Amino acid sequence: MNSFPLSRRLVAEALGTAVLVATVVGSGIMASKLTSDTAVALLANTLATGAILVVLITILGPISGAHFNPVVSLVFALRRKLNATSALAYIVVQIVGGTAGTILVHAMFELSLLQTSTTIRSGGAQWLAEVTATFGLVFVILAGLRFRSEAVAWLVGLYITAAYWFTASTSFANPAVAIARALTNTFAGIRPIDLPGFIIAEILGGLLAVLLVSWLLTDAHNAQTLTETEPAP
Repeated sequence: MNSFPLSRRLVAEALGTAVLVATVVGSGIMASKLTSDTAVALLANTLATGAILVVLITILGPISGAHFNPVVSLVFALRRKLNATSALAYIVVQIVGGTAGTILVHAMFELSLLQTSTTIRSGGAQWLAEVTATFGLVFVILAGLRFRSEAVAWLVGLYITAAYWFTASTSFANPAVAIARALTNTFAGIRPIDLPGFIIAEILGGLLAVLLVSWLLTDAHNAQTLTETEPAP
């Protein structure tokens, strides 16, 4: 990732987040046009999102790391894998890219370009779901990079596909995506007034994952090193 200049990494982050949001919002709109069954619509939304994550992480990961998520960029900054200036720039372009993705979808489906969602997503259960979803996402990323870096794209895509269904919030797990989804009054929307609760919960989930990984994976590494260096009897 560091072999690419910051300008190219930022373009990759903006593009990736735009396509991710376009997939989330666009597949939701398409599904709601094709069926009145909410479960079927959610399944279509889920499969499209999981699939595009595999694609985007595979092709853009070598350039920017394929964060597409302010919490992920924050985590990498905390782990000193990304400097503060770059992390801030990543977050800005992720939000801009996500917003562009929503507007693009509205244009493709001949909807008003600028909208405000009226879908209520609030309350303790929803916030707990976002803590859980983001905790799991960050844990999967960090553990995947530690043990199976070549499989991270699939691990993330599969995790999000599952998390759509086992979390009450349908696993936003991404402040940039949440902000972009507040700008569409369609299947994937969230009221702007509900954003702070979601974003705080997502950041908390990411930080909890960092704390666990810092203990769990480092401890496993140290144990392995100790075993390898012990003298034979």
